[in-house]
Amino acid sequence: MIRMKLSARNQIKGKVVKVTHGMVSSEIVIDIGNGQQIVSVITKTSAESLGLAVGKDVYAVIKSSEVLVAVD
Repeated sequence: MIRMKLSARNQIKGKVVKVTHGMVSSEIVIDIGNGQQIVSVITKTSAESLGLAVGKDVYAVIKSSEVLVAVD
């Protein structure tokens, strides 16, 4: 298995708890534990390509002012 490496230092593991698809973008809510959540808005195409769905383990990757979602 290939393990993804990123230059971003802020990589927070969590679980998708909600996915809301719009026409162009999708809102992804990630539970990171202790009652905390991170919300990211990404393109619908990216959400579908990553197979994002409730229950999927993901990483919130924070670089500057953007939050990216990564899976491994």
